Amino acid sequence: MPAKKLKIHFIGIGGIGVSALAQYYLSFGHKVSGSDLNSSEITKTLEKQGVKTFIGKHKDSNIKKQSLVNLVIYSPAVKPDNPELKKAKKLKIKCQSYPQALGELTKQYFTIAITGTHGKSTTTSMIGLILVKAGLDPTIIVGTKVKEFGNSNYRNGKGKYLVIEACEHEESFLEYWPDIAVITNIEADHLDYYKNFKNVVRGFKRFLRRLDKNGYLVVDKNDENISKLKVKNLKIKRFSSKQPEIKKLRKILKIPGEHNISNALAALVTARILKIPDKISFSALSTYTGCWRRFEIKKTTINGKRLVVVSDYGHHPTEILATLRAAREKFPKSRIWCIFQPHQYQRTYYLFKDFVKAFRLSPTNKIIVTDIFDVAGREEKNIKKKVSSEKLVKAIKKGSVVYLPEKKLFSFIKSNVREIDVLVVMGAGNIYHLVSKLDKNDN
Repeated sequence: MPAKKLKIHFIGIGGIGVSALAQYYLSFGHKVSGSDLNSSEITKTLEKQGVKTFIGKHKDSNIKKQSLVNLVIYSPAVKPDNPELKKAKKLKIKCQSYPQALGELTKQYFTIAITGTHGKSTTTSMIGLILVKAGLDPTIIVGTKVKEFGNSNYRNGKGKYLVIEACEHEESFLEYWPDIAVITNIEADHLDYYKNFKNVVRGFKRFLRRLDKNGYLVVDKNDENISKLKVKNLKIKRFSSKQPEIKKLRKILKIPGEHNISNALAALVTARILKIPDKISFSALSTYTGCWRRFEIKKTTINGKRLVVVSDYGHHPTEILATLRAAREKFPKSRIWCIFQPHQYQRTYYLFKDFVKAFRLSPTNKIIVTDIFDVAGREEKNIKKKVSSEKLVKAIKKGSVVYLPEKKLFSFIKSNVREIDVLVVMGAGNIYHLVSKLDKNDN
């Protein structure tokens, strides 16, 4: 970090990654401001930490020449015509995207970068927690809030290690320079950018070129798509579903599901590269209670009926099925609901058949599909006409599956739940507002 104190402005500061980076600079005494279209828990937390935030429509007046802004960091969602970004460039202020800014930090630390289609946040959290327990005092940037890190997406460390979640969307991870790279799995996703699965694999191949020549790659031996990378001249550490440690992990993990066993194995193998004793790793993993919107369990009461609400970020067919199977494993005798908000028209369109298959195989009693969450700036108008939640429900052809518009969800749930029902509220959009409503006993 530069010794000189900077004034840094973040465009899209409410984003889960951008906000973590803002906290990083705050921790070094830099002055931080930011803007976002909407107020949120994240922006309110930053305001309490002393960040000046501008909420609402982006305005070039948020960037003032006399305020001597030294650096502007913007979310990948910010378009070139954003008035704040245009103003900053006009004033010749240094501008970096979030991946570019984080990429600069990866050069300054021993960096452990966790990527993959699923499990990034959980695996990043697990690895970070192990390093903390081992006394290595890592800096951690993760795409969710973690209870063990003060319910934050950022942990300020004084050690040489940086643990980051490396997103593959739009190949953001090509800005990072890791010493250890962890790939949890590879599947087709973000096809609005990649267009086809071959390009997804190519993206991951390019990511591995950023791995230090003396670094390590940690991968799942059983993932057929990872094998398509045909990695050469790298030190590879593999984990497998047949490892003897799985029995112990099943006993100690507080979070359910075979996918989380896999995440824990990735964390364990990474820890061994760093020569962290297994005793410390198992101890750390046994204390991990999960993170925000990753099978986050809440108990509530509606109309005098005790319920369990599971908030989950799952928005890809594989994630959905894994999470719903984990719910059945965790609550074998309960009636399980899935309230799903599809995330992005393009994902729903490109993976339509996979969504249908996942819901047909799901061990749930009731499934409600609500309106597709429209991701601003990332949707194609012609695709919006081709796909809908109603079409998805019709294709699933399962009697327990219904479509409900978002505004009717709460009243429907309130009228139809039974004692000890489990409600899995799932999606990467704003569906978590329903969780808050249920959690507050708003009935």
